[in-house]
Amino acid sequence: MTALRVLVADDEEMARRRLRRLLSVMTDVELVGECATGEAALSMLETVDVDVAVLDVQMPGLTGLDVSQAAAELGVEVIFATAHPEHAVTAFDRGVVDFVLKPVEAERLAVAIERARARMSPLPREELSPVEAPLDRLALTVGGDLRLFAVADIACAVLEGSLVRLRAGSEVVWTELSLQELEDRLGGRGFLRVHRRALLHLAHVTRLRPLATGGYLAITRQGDEVPVSRKEARRLRQRLGL
Repeated sequence: MTALRVLVADDEEMARRRLRRLLSVMTDVELVGECATGEAALSMLETVDVDVAVLDVQMPGLTGLDVSQAAAELGVEVIFATAHPEHAVTAFDRGVVDFVLKPVEAERLAVAIERARARMSPLPREELSPVEAPLDRLALTVGGDLRLFAVADIACAVLEGSLVRLRAGSEVVWTELSLQELEDRLGGRGFLRVHRRALLHLAHVTRLRPLATGGYLAITRQGDEVPVSRKEARRLRQRLGL
């Protein structure tokens, strides 16, 4: 099993020391960075290969909530370790893995770490019988009509605001379906979840432009630019044999 690369950010030295000790005895976990401010955490996220960030909520300058938003854009899972439970709702709305209250206990942190590991490891798709095999058309309601789009023509789906923008051939359509729902319908046919807010059909990609974060900007033959997180960039390189 590949070691989970963890970054810790907390302005209290004692809290960092405790997290360092708890993480050091966990199997397949590697502490790759330790910061006392949100700015330092953000800088490290942009330069170091990190899988999970364990963040305090209240830190000088950038807060943990600020850093969590940037972490999401980089494809890094976030666990909050804090003494401020009032921020839990906001944290979970932003998609964090877990919210652990201080003083952090070993068992509770271990649960959070395993939740992060599970989220990073997509479940294998079950074999489908011929009757259950996915159709070669995707049905979407567009402008009041039920439209059928050829799956082979779909290049990407990107979350923008509260809607998903889907490229199908020369056409762009908007859907209220979530990316997870689209992934469930399209998964296993050349589509990859390359970012928290993007689904990409590899057959339509003509170029991968490296980003300073370690990710890519995937460019399709139709000219769409799709973000690929650093974490998914690693998997994509493996898939492409790079």
